[in-house]
Amino acid sequence: MIDRISIRNSSDEEQLIRRRMVWIAVVVIFLVILLLSRIFYIQIVENEHYTTLSQHNRVKVLPIPPIRGLIYSRDGVLLADNYPSFSLEVIPERTVDVDETIFKLGNLVTISDEDIKRFRKQLGKKRRFDSIPIKVNLNQKEVSVLSVNRHRFPGVDIVARLNRYYPHGEETVHVIGYVGRIDEQDLSRLDESEYSGTTHIGKLGIEKSYEDILHGKVGYQQVEVNAQGRVIRVLDKVPPEAGKNVNLTLDFSLQQAAVTALEGRKGAIVAIQPGDGAVLAMVSSPGYDPNLFVNGIDSASYQSLLRSPDIPLLNRATLGKYPPGSTIKPFLGLAALEMDIRHTHDKTWCPGWYSLKGSSHRYRDWKKQGHGHADLNYAIMQSCDVYFYSLAHDMGIDRIHEALAEFGFGATTGIDIGSESSGLNPSRDWKRGATGQPWYPGETLISGIGQGYILTTPLQLASATAVLANHGKRIIPHLASEYHDPISGASTRVNTGDKGHTKFRNSQYWNEIVTAMVDVVHGERGTARRSGLGAAYRFAGKTGTAQVIGIAQDAEYEEDDISEEFKDHAWFIAFAPVENPQIALAILVENGGGGSRTAAPIARTLFDHYLTGGDSG
Repeated sequence: MIDRISIRNSSDEEQLIRRRMVWIAVVVIFLVILLLSRIFYIQIVENEHYTTLSQHNRVKVLPIPPIRGLIYSRDGVLLADNYPSFSLEVIPERTVDVDETIFKLGNLVTISDEDIKRFRKQLGKKRRFDSIPIKVNLNQKEVSVLSVNRHRFPGVDIVARLNRYYPHGEETVHVIGYVGRIDEQDLSRLDESEYSGTTHIGKLGIEKSYEDILHGKVGYQQVEVNAQGRVIRVLDKVPPEAGKNVNLTLDFSLQQAAVTALEGRKGAIVAIQPGDGAVLAMVSSPGYDPNLFVNGIDSASYQSLLRSPDIPLLNRATLGKYPPGSTIKPFLGLAALEMDIRHTHDKTWCPGWYSLKGSSHRYRDWKKQGHGHADLNYAIMQSCDVYFYSLAHDMGIDRIHEALAEFGFGATTGIDIGSESSGLNPSRDWKRGATGQPWYPGETLISGIGQGYILTTPLQLASATAVLANHGKRIIPHLASEYHDPISGASTRVNTGDKGHTKFRNSQYWNEIVTAMVDVVHGERGTARRSGLGAAYRFAGKTGTAQVIGIAQDAEYEEDDISEEFKDHAWFIAFAPVENPQIALAILVENGGGGSRTAAPIARTLFDHYLTGGDSG
């Protein structure tokens, strides 16, 4: 058998390899042309665009937040301060894995679940290039540990900031308010350029009302950064303008005296300078610590405040609505004289009760055996309910409404911290619109002694008392007196204005009402005569007791048998000195019983403190 021999064709193989080399060369040349085209496009066509992007990566404009202005009382006490602190902050855009970063940071310092929850809440609201705090108020040891390990955490930094601090906490919280972290609601109404780099904003009180003045103007600096985003040098800088300091009308010494006088009981005290409406003291008890809210209060503490039966978050002075009780009587007495419904010496027989014609229902007087024949002076001095039942019946609810509106009842006072209630000054039309029901005569009677639908705030009542002290001049209560530039030293007065005069102009009637109120505290039979004993000045006042629960027709009110929350509220309004009023106030002690026993002694304490330096003799 002959073997077949296969001979290789070198020429064919050489042609095959050559063809392949040509194709490879074509592909390479095509790719080179494509690459060169792209380079040409980037370097020539889009040169300006990419040059700008490159410069932006190298140079950044960073905001410089302004220093927030301070808040002082009229006697120079610092009420809102700034103190330096360090916070651990993360810029999500520069962090590869935020969760892993937080986990590793937690191995160096304690980061609580509440810290993480607060961080994630902010993460959803902020832009990814914003710096977001993960832990605030670092101590020196934490700062040291984090500084040493800083290089391990890109996008993480230790930032020095000024934190808001309220040195007097609960004593002034309902006046000063507090700042808190900027949230979505704030962002929707803010000019972002003015709040770049700022993390906090005023939430309540003076802090909120005077935010524009306290905040200042943001500054900017142009800086060069490296690939990790760390600042290498500052190229240009526009310094921020610090916020202005706000000086209040609040007398801190009197404020403390008012807090002490309430002895932790639920209630409110408002003291006003009658001449110009300057608020000298405003206390709502109990209060709460505003410092808890500055960097975000933990949920457990917040729920505790919300669920507290004492309602510490409520500013009772401006938002608490209460029946005014017998404190309403001087205002109605003056209106009755002006409207010619009563004359000074007209007398009403008081057997201890009052009944409408054709009705057997008896509207009782606080004095079971009655006051006998009572004129207006005696009715105010002894707080005779029957006299004012009769007066209210003759006036009618619509004229009562009209008269009380002259003193500001049923309307906000316009105080410069906002968040105030208008109370309720009822009328026939109001009830029909609110309930669809007609107005009944019995409702008019109890309106005459400050019960029923009528509601007022302590601030409203203090403002109305100032009108009595001014013989008709109406004022707008205010807390800020001026703001002060800490750099230039320039001061600007806060323009408050007034509300003119009531339509009641007869000076004789004003004098008669004031005389009756003086007899309340200095007369031998005045309901608050004990509070006036030994005073170095004369003052005018009126007690009030507001029922919390109704008492059956034939039942007796036994205070000792009633639970604390159902006891009457104690009121007292007053101004002093009578000849030249310098202070007018309204005092409410919730569930305090009689005004003469509970509230009036507080007024004497505050008058002594303010007028004589605490000397009651």
